[in-house]
Amino acid sequence: MKQPQENYLWWQGGIIYQIYPRSFQDSTGDGVGDLRGIIQRLDYLQWLGVTAIWLSPIYPSPMADFGYDIADYVGIDPLFGTEEDFSALVQEIHRRDMKLVMDLVPNHTSDQHPWFLESRSSRTNPKRDWYLWHEGRADGSFPNNWLSVFGGSAWEWDSATEQYYYHAFLKEQPDLNWRNPEVQEAMFDVMRYWLDRGVDGFRVDVMWHMIKDKQLRDNPANPAYESYMATYEKLLPTYSTDQPEVHDIVQKMRSVLDEYDHRMMIGEIYLPIHKLVVYYGVDNKGAHLPFNFLLLSLPWEPQKIAAAIDEYEGAIPAGGWPNWVLGNHDQPRISSRIGIQQARVAALLLLTLRGTPTIYYGDEIGMHDVPIPFEEVQDPQGLNMPDKNLSRDPARTPMQWEPTPQSGFTTARPWLRIARSAPRQNVQTQQQDDHSMLSFYKRLIALRQAEPSLMYGNYIPVYSDNQIFVYIRHQEGSDRLLVVLNLSHRPCYFNPPNLRIQGTVVLATHIEIEGSRVEDSLSLYGDEGMLIRLDPEQTNA
Repeated sequence: MKQPQENYLWWQGGIIYQIYPRSFQDSTGDGVGDLRGIIQRLDYLQWLGVTAIWLSPIYPSPMADFGYDIADYVGIDPLFGTEEDFSALVQEIHRRDMKLVMDLVPNHTSDQHPWFLESRSSRTNPKRDWYLWHEGRADGSFPNNWLSVFGGSAWEWDSATEQYYYHAFLKEQPDLNWRNPEVQEAMFDVMRYWLDRGVDGFRVDVMWHMIKDKQLRDNPANPAYESYMATYEKLLPTYSTDQPEVHDIVQKMRSVLDEYDHRMMIGEIYLPIHKLVVYYGVDNKGAHLPFNFLLLSLPWEPQKIAAAIDEYEGAIPAGGWPNWVLGNHDQPRISSRIGIQQARVAALLLLTLRGTPTIYYGDEIGMHDVPIPFEEVQDPQGLNMPDKNLSRDPARTPMQWEPTPQSGFTTARPWLRIARSAPRQNVQTQQQDDHSMLSFYKRLIALRQAEPSLMYGNYIPVYSDNQIFVYIRHQEGSDRLLVVLNLSHRPCYFNPPNLRIQGTVVLATHIEIEGSRVEDSLSLYGDEGMLIRLDPEQTNA
């Protein structure tokens, strides 16, 4: 018997789809995606089976970091549309019984934000303490050795007031002082503004950066640093990130969300598992979903992935809900990391693990990183460290909709070049091909949303070796589903001594075997994965 859906919240049984607005759909012919363009494509997302959309920043911004440098937290940048366009987007998303999660960037503002303009106007301005201003050392050097994620020192000298201000990212992105209660209340009011407009939740950018060491102690050297790494990684951010007081802030943000019904908060947190799970908060009153980036960083090796999943499952506090991510706007695409064939196996992994999955736009059609000539690079991370190949542009290229000029994304020159494979690799073409990546995603999402065992069931590890990874998902009263993944390019065999495999293949990376019976053992092709509905009489696992 299916467990009642009402026992779970929308974000627990849902599938989140990240849209990078600049690259999804242009409706105005300026080469940049916008809100009206997203509205035009909502029917596609509903067809795909997506239940929630996470929208990267659309606020007014000088675009030094493409919207993550916010000049007004309660507006819409004209590049993306109008206030009316946003209201229409919320209405159209909700009309399709979908949810909207907005990006919230509380760690820093643009240096053009009125708060910072006031703060830097004089040392005595009432908003001076809204940002992190400090004297240099006795010799006039930086207050400490903290580094910017985008290269160089994280301190910028202001000649007018003769102090340094701190910026974890670009100098155009000064960090707010979250120890200041006025900053806290101002940001909580921002949250309420968008919640009042119907937003269903927030993805909180760089949540673990929000509080810094009060003593400004130097960060220690990173003994594992290699020359190919970003310069930021020369030091361990021991004192500039993940301070104990940040959890009080997260709990206060959660309290704001709890003023409303059924709203949620995702935290962007690049930390080891034992530190990540602390962001669930005491009694799960922190972030609903501290983003779990294990599948972004782990080597694509079955035993390492299996061990990490076990560690994560064991570390989640009672009542906490897991989540999984294969890609986002800051990381190389999954197809480029592990290859297009393994990307299907990865999709099967993502959408059958316990917890909420997040899909990055275009991964469902197998989009890959596109080489961007240096003279066309837009990303500040790539421009500041060109010799390290750290530009994020290749994973942010326009969505490939149809086999037409500019792939149906725009009628103009797009802000980033489109993949040359787009005439063959696009939504329209793949919708007509049962063997395509998109058709596989469509079937996989539909199956996940129809099976209580996949949406809410337990995760039961079965087996892993140097090629294969196997587990069971099971919800009491529902079928046992066996997931078998070959994470290598070579054939492999699965014949476990402690499990009789009798059942039917209900979904596979190779559609030809769907519906076939399985008895006792399996022989898998390279890059093959399958989901097997075990016969009801099987109880040993």
